[in-house]
Amino acid sequence: MPTILLIEDHAPMRRNLATALEMEGFSVLTAENGRVGVATATAELPDLILCDVMMPELDGYGVIQELRAHQATATTPFIFLTAKGEKPDIRAGMNLGADDYLTKPVVKADLLAAIRARFEREAARERELDAKVAEARRFTPNFDSPAPLEQKLGLTPREAEVLLWVAQGKTNGDIAVICGAAEKTIKRHLTHIFEKLGVEGRSAASLRALEILAHEASSSHL
Repeated sequence: MPTILLIEDHAPMRRNLATALEMEGFSVLTAENGRVGVATATAELPDLILCDVMMPELDGYGVIQELRAHQATATTPFIFLTAKGEKPDIRAGMNLGADDYLTKPVVKADLLAAIRARFEREAARERELDAKVAEARRFTPNFDSPAPLEQKLGLTPREAEVLLWVAQGKTNGDIAVICGAAEKTIKRHLTHIFEKLGVEGRSAASLRALEILAHEASSSHL
């Protein structure tokens, strides 16, 4: 189930929105201000972020600036939800990289439509990458060792091992069992891998790995 991070300093609004989203089947994380929101986003890597603008500690504009500067959250779908609904406010939010800007009070149907539109766009992009990954696997990459990934991508031995299994289509849970590690640890390794490779997700990382492993396979047959 997709995870949504809700950053909202008004407690009743935060509870009501979280309940509404949970009733729609989403897993919801909450943060009471922008600073906590940034920490939660970088630690938990949610699938989408809903964020107020006017907050203590760090306002919404500061939140999106910090998150867009981190490779792991640079492309996470981000929707502003705020009472600041004037055109200059909307333009400022969009210029910082927001995907949408909804003004309070928001109609539940409009909120859900905005969220689903973002997820559908992300799904379409992932399908395109998955097709490229499937095509790359046709070239019989050599999965015998993670060493080429370690050497050519600048990964640690454990990161290279994790990426080797990701490239073979294993889930985080599968890899955790194989490596004898906690699933959260695998997720942390993936975050570091994405940052080092400068990619947005596991499909893009898999494609980079498969290109290297396919080249290794062809070289070994020369």
